[in-house]
Amino acid sequence: VAAESWQDLLKFCQRFDGLYPALGLHPMFLEQHHPDQLERLKQIIAQKKPLAVGEIGLDFFYKDTNKELQIQFFQAQLMIAKNASLPVILHVRKSHELVLQMLQKTPPIGGICHAFNGTLEQAKKYMEMGFLLGFGGMLTNKNAPKIKLLARSIPLSFIALETDAPDMPTQSNKGGVNDSSYILEIVQALAEIRKEPIAVIAQQTSQNVRKLLALD
Repeated sequence: VAAESWQDLLKFCQRFDGLYPALGLHPMFLEQHHPDQLERLKQIIAQKKPLAVGEIGLDFFYKDTNKELQIQFFQAQLMIAKNASLPVILHVRKSHELVLQMLQKTPPIGGICHAFNGTLEQAKKYMEMGFLLGFGGMLTNKNAPKIKLLARSIPLSFIALETDAPDMPTQSNKGGVNDSSYILEIVQALAEIRKEPIAVIAQQTSQNVRKLLALD
């Protein structure tokens, strides 16, 4: 999410099998970002070959946010991803239409729209550009009918499952420590929502992500 953590993340992923880094400048951490870090991002991508650029995007949830600066960093990172032929991992809140417009002008090779909470029409636009739509702990929430309807309506071949640890815990873990093991609860929730076997959900969503991130 910020340049100061990139090296630690890369070292951590080198220590353990099954961990793969993405690098980016997150829109919610503007106070930590500097324009010269964009050039550093280009260089570290060329040297270390992460699997994606992210999380990047726009977050207009808070009224006092610097929208123009967010847009500048997002646009620059879209270009970096495009030039590096890397997918992007998007963080989008209260800004889907603008994000879609920017993606159309500077299209990456695809990506994941993390924690998707837009409309079905917006989902279709992301899918047309090769994006997976991320669903996580909210699927287990009894008071999330919109998210569940989206998860039921979107083709399974365009869904990515996530925990977003340490954030977005499952219903059974409110206030607890969220980690990636809770993906099992999310898989089960999606299977119940879609009335499909857990094994089918697990296999297809895993395949979606492996293909997108070239893990095969």
